[in-house]
Amino acid sequence: MATVAAAFPFIEVRIDTSALVPVAQRLPGVIAIVGKTAAGVAGGTAATNKPFVVDTLDQAADLFAKKNGVVAETDLYRSIKLAMLQDPVPSKIYGVRTDGDKYAAALAALEAVDDVTFVSLANESNVGNAAAGGNPSTGLTALKDHVENMSAQGQKRIGVSMLDPTKGKTNTYVADMSAAVATLKSDTGRMVLIAARGATGDAASAAMAAMAGYKPHISMVLKQVRGIQMPKESQYGPSEIKGLSEANIDPIIQSSLIVGDSLRFGEARIFGTDPGLLYIDIVRTLDDIDFRLKAGLIGQVGDARITKPGMTKLKVRTDEILDPLRVNSVIADYSIDIPVLNVLSVPDSTWSAADRTLVTDSRANRTVDMFVSVTYGPAVHRLKVTLAPKF
Repeated sequence: MATVAAAFPFIEVRIDTSALVPVAQRLPGVIAIVGKTAAGVAGGTAATNKPFVVDTLDQAADLFAKKNGVVAETDLYRSIKLAMLQDPVPSKIYGVRTDGDKYAAALAALEAVDDVTFVSLANESNVGNAAAGGNPSTGLTALKDHVENMSAQGQKRIGVSMLDPTKGKTNTYVADMSAAVATLKSDTGRMVLIAARGATGDAASAAMAAMAGYKPHISMVLKQVRGIQMPKESQYGPSEIKGLSEANIDPIIQSSLIVGDSLRFGEARIFGTDPGLLYIDIVRTLDDIDFRLKAGLIGQVGDARITKPGMTKLKVRTDEILDPLRVNSVIADYSIDIPVLNVLSVPDSTWSAADRTLVTDSRANRTVDMFVSVTYGPAVHRLKVTLAPKF
């Protein structure tokens, strides 16, 4: 006969800490700058093809330049310096020293750095070549390959590049420059192309850092880019600004409508082929929601059961993730549809053959489909004003 447990110590408490485990977070403004330095110790103490977090200019000088009383600046150091000048600043800055111009190997070093959201090549405007014959891609093509491949694997990234700033003004400037960089267009919305003719400094890295400082849903139109200069004679005229913008290239401009001599984004487009991914803030917001859903719902995998209560719990958790975005006006609205929950919410005597198959297949395969629809309310980029004077 089994012994009945004694009442003493009367109350047993088991502590479940699962509700205290924080949800994974991904800062939306983490940048990585990959670039060249001088050979040997003249280029700093950093090993090649290894990411380093850089918090101060002193760190950047130690890692990527030569300090002997004064700093002998390198391309990578100068680009990191420009990134630090932006306001607001990026959440975090990584620097990666290349071995010469072997960008593909340096970019590969970032593959496991899973918090990076933007990548640029320091002061690089060479389009480069696609991988061929066992040789890796080069120049900005290597950047495009990196951000597209990493994004396809779940680590969403945007590459920021620039037109050659040394190309002078011509009557066919827009057409010529558009043709020269056509191979950099991303079908998956992963590239941004900056135009800053005559700019002193790395316009791509400066623009990238400026983007990263803002929340994902903020449009970059007319936001300031600090640290670079563009001579008046090199700046874009109205037809060039419009032509570059319509080619999905973002010109850096100086507007007389804004007090001061600041340089600002003249557009905020993705350099791509998908009209649904036309703007930087759309891609960034979708990337942010993508990560929030994955991180917030991972706890449901292996726990939520394919029953009415289990699927209701899944829907409530999704509401908890998306509703703060609606309240903070990141998105205008959203809806959640879980087909198997719709079936489980009615008596099984009313199920059709298709309903019964859906439930059976979901339970047999342990797979649940959920459809989330998000309504996005973007910022105004163009105002059309009708002026009607009267006597």
